[in-house]
Amino acid sequence: MSRRQARERALQVLFQVDLGGVDPVEAFVQMDEDYGKLEGSEDFTAELVLGVIENSAFIDGIITAVSKDWSLDRIANVDRIIMRLALYEVFFCPEIPNNVSVNEAIELGKMYGGDESGKFINGILGKVIENIEEYTPKEPTTQIPDAT
Repeated sequence: MSRRQARERALQVLFQVDLGGVDPVEAFVQMDEDYGKLEGSEDFTAELVLGVIENSAFIDGIITAVSKDWSLDRIANVDRIIMRLALYEVFFCPEIPNNVSVNEAIELGKMYGGDESGKFINGILGKVIENIEEYTPKEPTTQIPDAT
């Protein structure tokens, strides 16, 4: 499985967790049953899902700070989850270049979001990247979860 497919699967799992209150493990099992097990990047997918969940307060704080006129609950569910994924990568996956995380998020927005999702996601993430030191914690707030 490619990293793009891993991000798509993470988006689908997080959507179930966020909107349906489904346990992440159950959501992974359900996705595997419904769409087939994806091989090759299971660890990356699990890291994304668990990392977003564990760091959601930090990540949502950034989204809220940047989207001044939009409360978190006004942002489309899928757009919010895509931005969470990208921001998790930006702040907790130093091996992934920021432009890759942003570009992947824009593409996911175009695929799964509304007509303006790609532009909206690009605008929010672009503001974060431009002022990344403003949002970077001085000390680590949490550890990256063990995806195994």
